[in-house]
Amino acid sequence: MDQGSFALRQQLEQLYAEHHGWLCGLLRRKLGNACDAADLAHDICVNLLRKGYVPPAEDCRRYLTQIAKGVVIDLYRRRKLETAYLDDLKQREEALVPSEEVRALAVEALIQVDAALQRHSANAREALLLHKLSGMAHRDIAVELKVSVSSVEKYIASAVRTCLPFYSGRGA
Repeated sequence: MDQGSFALRQQLEQLYAEHHGWLCGLLRRKLGNACDAADLAHDICVNLLRKGYVPPAEDCRRYLTQIAKGVVIDLYRRRKLETAYLDDLKQREEALVPSEEVRALAVEALIQVDAALQRHSANAREALLLHKLSGMAHRDIAVELKVSVSSVEKYIASAVRTCLPFYSGRGA
């Protein structure tokens, strides 16, 4: 371990010691669940280590609060996708229900596609979903979103390009 890595690790250990209990409490209040809070607090610390960044001492709580908000949103989004997928499976005949492994892979793929689409504007995401899931024509989507047909075409093309790696099985 080089000197820079050692110093970063020491800074992260200090941040963890000084703020982990506070971070878990913050997440527990947001989630109402101590287990999820502990998991997310751990994920945040691992993420900081992976990024190789520890905020200055005076900014730690503000920085951790900002990250916590993001991971809570991601958790709720992930659970919403998983619930929608599992609800869809309940509607199928038993012979058509995929195995647990296939379901887990499908949920993970949905989460990856959702994360990739989050890089687009709300209009681009909505246009793609209205077109692909609801079968709406570009003109109808333009009316719904109060934008031009040309904007809808650009939104959909951009969002589809983002999703192409998932169609080919390579992931993002």
